Amino acid sequence: MTEHAMEDPSHEDIAGHAPFGIAKYIYVFLALCVLTTMSFWTSGRLNFIVPWPFPGDVGVARAFMMAVSCTKAMLVILFFMHVKYEANWKYVLTIPAGMMSIFLMLMLVPDIGLRLHHASEERMLHSAVPTATTAADTSDVEPANPPPGDESAPDAK
Repeated sequence: MTEHAMEDPSHEDIAGHAPFGIAKYIYVFLALCVLTTMSFWTSGRLNFIVPWPFPGDVGVARAFMMAVSCTKAMLVILFFMHVKYEANWKYVLTIPAGMMSIFLMLMLVPDIGLRLHHASEERMLHSAVPTATTAADTSDVEPANPPPGDESAPDAK
C-alpha cells in the first residue's frame, strides 16, 4: 500500500487544505438562500409572512440590507473561494489593499462634494441639472417628428 492510502482522510491533505465535504457547501448555500430571503423581506416583497418592522425608515432598511450583503459576500469569499483555508499571508495582501481603497475613497470625497463650488459659468450652463417643467410649458410645443398617419401634422408638400 502507498503511504497516501494509509493516511486518515480526516487529516489535512498535502496542500494544507481541510477536506472539502459537500455538506459544508450545502450549508453555506442554505445560509445564502436564507440571507437572500432576508434581503427580499427588507424590500417589503415578503410582507405576507412577517411584515418588515420599519416600513417607513429607509435608512434602517439600507443598513440591514448592507449587513446582509456583506455577510453573503463573506460566506462566498471564505468558503467558495477557499480563503478560509489559506495561510496567514492572506492578511499581508488584503489589509494593505483594504486600507488603500478606504484611503482613496476618503480622498475623493472632497472632490465630489465640492465639484460645483468652483465651476465656471459655461460648465454650469451645460451641466446635467434637471429643470422643472410643467404641463403648461410643454402643451404648446409640437413634436419634432409627428407619428405617421397623424392628420393634425402640417403637410410637407
